[in-house]
Amino acid sequence: MILYLSTIILLIVISPLLLSFITQIKMFITFKKPISIFQGYRNFSKLMSKETIISEETSAVTRVAPFLILSPLLIVLFLLPPIVKGAYYVSFVDAFTITGLISLSTFFLMLLGLDSASSFGGMGSSREAFISALVEPAMILTVFSVSMMAGNLGIGQAGVNLASSFPQKHMASFLFSAISFFILLIAENGRIPVDNPQTHLEVTMIHEAMILDITGVYLAIVEMASSIKFIIFASLFASLFMPFGLQFSIPVALVIFIAKLLIICIAIALLEIGTAKLRLFKVPNLLGISIVFAFLSLITFYVLGA
Repeated sequence: MILYLSTIILLIVISPLLLSFITQIKMFITFKKPISIFQGYRNFSKLMSKETIISEETSAVTRVAPFLILSPLLIVLFLLPPIVKGAYYVSFVDAFTITGLISLSTFFLMLLGLDSASSFGGMGSSREAFISALVEPAMILTVFSVSMMAGNLGIGQAGVNLASSFPQKHMASFLFSAISFFILLIAENGRIPVDNPQTHLEVTMIHEAMILDITGVYLAIVEMASSIKFIIFASLFASLFMPFGLQFSIPVALVIFIAKLLIICIAIALLEIGTAKLRLFKVPNLLGISIVFAFLSLITFYVLGA
C-alpha cells in the first residue's frame, strides 16, 4: 500500500514537469531560449501567492468548481494500472468508470466557464461540450478494445496482463487502438491541433476561455487539474500501449516508466511544431478518425482475430 501511494504522489509531483518539458522541447527546436523545466512549479507557486478575486456576477459555483474539477481526476489516479511490480492496483474499474470521472471533471470546468457570465466563458464551455461529446464515445471504445485484447475489462488488470503477455497475434487491433487513443490524448488535453494552450486569442481558445475570470488559488487548482489530467492520459498510454518494464525491479521500472512519459511528451512536441491548429469545425474530422480507428480495432479483433 505504501508503494501504491508513493507512485500516486510521484505522478502528482511530476505532472507540471511534463507540460514544461513539452514547452521546452518546442522552444529548443524552434531556436528559442528554452524555459526552465521547473517553470510549472514556479507558476503554481506564483498563483498561490496572488490575491483571489471573484466577480460579483458569479455564484457559489465559482467557489466550489475548482475543487470539483480536481477531485474526480485525483480519484482516477488511484484507478490507473500499476507502474512498478508489486504495487497495489484496482483491478475491476473499466473504461466507463474512468471516462465518466474525467467527463465529470470536464462538466464542472464547463460550469465554471458559464458561471462567470462572460461571453468568452460561455463560448469556451460550448466548444468544450462540443469536443467532449465526440471524445467520450471514442475513449470508451478504444479502452474497451485494448481491454478485450488484454483479456480483462478492468483497466488495472489489463495493464498488468499486457505487460506479462503481449498480444502479438492482435497487433493490428492493438495499433489501431494506439492511434485512436493518441488522438484522444491530444484532444482531451487541449493540445495542437485541437487547441493551443499557450494562446489567449479569443477567436480560437477553448480551455483558456473558461478560466479567464478566475485567479489566485482557484486558478492554481484548475491548472493543477489540467496537468494531472495530462499525466492520467499519458500514464494510460504508457501502461496500455507501451506495456513493458513492469517486470523489472522497482528503481528500473520507475526509470522506464518516466522514460515512456518523456517519449510521449517529445512526440506531442514534434506534432505541435509540425502542425497548425485546426478550425473548430474541422476538429470533428480528427475525432472522427479516432472513432473510426476504435471501431476498426474492435472489428479487426472480433472478425479477423488480428
